[in-house]
Amino acid sequence: MIKEMNFKSCLYLIPNLIGATDVDDVLPKNLYSQISHIRHFIVEDIRNARRFLRSLSKDFVIDDLTFYELNKHTEIEQIEDYLKVSEQGLDIGLLSEAGLPCVADPGNLIVQLAHKKNIRVKPLSGPSSIFMALMASGMNGQNFAFNGYLPIDNSQKISKIKSLEARSRKENQSQIFMDTPFRNDKLLSDLLSTLNPETYLCVASNISCEDEMIIRKKVADWKKINISLNKKPCIFII
Repeated sequence: MIKEMNFKSCLYLIPNLIGATDVDDVLPKNLYSQISHIRHFIVEDIRNARRFLRSLSKDFVIDDLTFYELNKHTEIEQIEDYLKVSEQGLDIGLLSEAGLPCVADPGNLIVQLAHKKNIRVKPLSGPSSIFMALMASGMNGQNFAFNGYLPIDNSQKISKIKSLEARSRKENQSQIFMDTPFRNDKLLSDLLSTLNPETYLCVASNISCEDEMIIRKKVADWKKINISLNKKPCIFII
């Protein structure tokens, strides 16, 4: 028989905006009430976190909050210290720079450690550009794979694109991936020159923003379109 767990504290996984949109248009109305008691936040970018929390409510006294930075520059040895306040029964918030924590985003090591330390993990509802793109793509939403960022090296990238296309056909599986915004135009060009003309490609850019664009077409038809994706956050699906 499994005994009921007794948790000293909770790690809240807090959604963020995924574009320049109004908080009330994208996030649950009760988000602030769920996290207003938290005074310790693990964040990807402190300036972004401060700005976001202020946008949730002016009642957040930012100077009373403690922030721990978690990004590609963070040393693994630092991470365990981020959860020390949980020993005092204090809750902690894990905040992504955009979208959901731990989804195409750092944070999973914190969550792993929280489980190990018997800290309750509570995910809060919010937007994910990955799943919103999949929803709107018309691609297979019952069998899909998120592949993260494609290789920077051009030959490796082309090889990966071919591999993903072959897998999508063999397994009837939607292949989702992304790149840094300033490389999106090059990636689209590589996709159009590499993929079979009959392969379907969906490009979703600036999801949830006023200039949101989600287009699904065969590669042959994409070649008739002239668009720029430069510096626009995009999700690609084949």
